[in-house]
Amino acid sequence: MQQEGIDFVITWVDGSDKAWREEKARYDTTRGTDDNEERYRDWELLKYWFRGVEKYAPWVRKIHFITWGHLPDWLNTEHEKLHVVRHEDYIPGKYLPVFNSNLIEIYMHKIEGLSEHFVYFNDDFLLIRDTKPEDFYKNGKPCDMLAFQPVVANPVNPVMSHLYLNNSLVLCKHFNKRENVKAHPGNYFKIGYPPLYFCYNMLELAFPLYTGFYTVHGPSPFCKTTFEEIWEKEREALEAMSVNRFRSNTDLTPYLFREWQKLSNNFKPTNVLKDFAYFNIAKENQKLLNTIRKQKKKIICINDANIGSEFERVKQELQETFMQILPEVSSFER
Repeated sequence: MQQEGIDFVITWVDGSDKAWREEKARYDTTRGTDDNEERYRDWELLKYWFRGVEKYAPWVRKIHFITWGHLPDWLNTEHEKLHVVRHEDYIPGKYLPVFNSNLIEIYMHKIEGLSEHFVYFNDDFLLIRDTKPEDFYKNGKPCDMLAFQPVVANPVNPVMSHLYLNNSLVLCKHFNKRENVKAHPGNYFKIGYPPLYFCYNMLELAFPLYTGFYTVHGPSPFCKTTFEEIWEKEREALEAMSVNRFRSNTDLTPYLFREWQKLSNNFKPTNVLKDFAYFNIAKENQKLLNTIRKQKKKIICINDANIGSEFERVKQELQETFMQILPEVSSFER
């Protein structure tokens, strides 16, 4: 285990909060932004996130709970492991208010009392089976997987295509692809990686520059010093994107920090897909619900999707399924 201990950081927003919606409505969101309702609506699974952490990651040192200001009425804010963090506590005031998750995330290293080793969670990443610190860090290095994946021009979600390319452009400034592969071949061709990514990495060797990266959309193990290093070297770019109150095609993302760790050889090559499953919520979710009931993985991502009128029904199904594996009230609940 790490000497200082490992913290969890989670971001949450109550998209139904009247005051938050009124403030959000005062700002223009019509140009070059990604402001879909799915970015903000609440599936009311947060209490199961806390129950999962208490049951399956009791070793966590501290939980830093980032919020615009609202809090669930059931949350025990006096819990010794809980640190409630409001945006104004760590983001420069000139960039507030902010509704851009990328901006909220790139300043995380400024959170007071944050450990050097911290795992960043979206509120749709949930623990459903026992975990241990070594699932996230080994010998002080984040467990991760270095794999190429070209940036795809996706007209359905064009903002994301821009974000991935923006990250790659910064990384190409600081790292030489062929030199990096030659110096650290085991980071790219680690026995145990999914076979598909061996193929991706072999094919990508034909191109001299980085064309993009595959990063698992799950909990991100970070070193705080990585954030400090990138801010020192790319402060101008990070401050330039800080004016984007909403997710924008000129943003950089936390994946920049995660890939930087890998290219710096500051990670432990690991098949992170072994204990993780990603699901897009659909109208029918039997595979997802079965994975939860049978606890087939340690961690799952339940990604929001536009399911229209089915939202309330699917939300109830998810809550009832989590209740089957996490029925006990946690000490994080009043």
